[in-house]
Amino acid sequence: MSFQDPYNPMGGGFTYMPPVIKNLLIINVIVFLLTYILFGENSNNFLTVYFALWPLDSGLFMPWQLVTYMFMHGGFFHILFNMIGLWMFGVELENYWGSKRFLTYYMVTGIGAGVLHLGIQMLEGSGAPTVGASGSVYGILLAFGMMFPNRIIFVSLLIPMPAKYFVLIYGGIELFSGLTRANSGIAHFAHLGGMIFGFIMIKYWQKGGDFGRLWKKFTNSLNSPPAAKAPPGGAKVYDFYEETKTAKPQTESQRLDEILDKIADKGYAGLTAEEKDFLFTYSKKK
Repeated sequence: MSFQDPYNPMGGGFTYMPPVIKNLLIINVIVFLLTYILFGENSNNFLTVYFALWPLDSGLFMPWQLVTYMFMHGGFFHILFNMIGLWMFGVELENYWGSKRFLTYYMVTGIGAGVLHLGIQMLEGSGAPTVGASGSVYGILLAFGMMFPNRIIFVSLLIPMPAKYFVLIYGGIELFSGLTRANSGIAHFAHLGGMIFGFIMIKYWQKGGDFGRLWKKFTNSLNSPPAAKAPPGGAKVYDFYEETKTAKPQTESQRLDEILDKIADKGYAGLTAEEKDFLFTYSKKK
């Protein structure tokens, strides 16, 4: 599969409104409408006080704000451009990675953006609350440029440019703006934070890292029975929990179900070469 082509295992599977993207769009729009229907232009409303991201020294900061601030927006054009960016660059990533990995990436980059922004606020001494999904959207933009570096993007609908250069230019603009326009009212370092945490996550995954596997290993270690100790003399102790039954070989149908579950979890890119070969051979039989 070329980076020039959309995710398309066995001749199908690509959807223009995958589940995580769809639900993120719905949640963000509902929160936006609820805020403006209930409170109008009042910026000191209940939702802002408790769910926007406040500076650490403001007396209003709460840990859950690192998540909730991502689903709030400061105006119509703010949410419009964020949701367009989420859909435009996120659809292909969710199809390629799988919904679970995409959601993990979205949340981690958004939280990471908030963490970096809080640190910058402490250094600058600024005290305004922060809202918006921009940190995650910039993380998604970075991921798109890394996963599909030569995909052509039309800047302002006119100028064709490979995605990798588009991402570099946007990252440079945010860095320059953050250093020279500290009081612009735009969280430039939050945008950079989303890109930085996104880069770290992608590199971690590319080296075989898997947060799900680490979490499963941790929970298994909490639930596993204590290891049996050998008695004096070195005689073998048989673990009561040891599996004694011989595993039955998988049928092709069972193997297919297992691989399709893996695609739903990690995307087509998460399959091994052997699993891809099995899908190709199985599709020829049909």
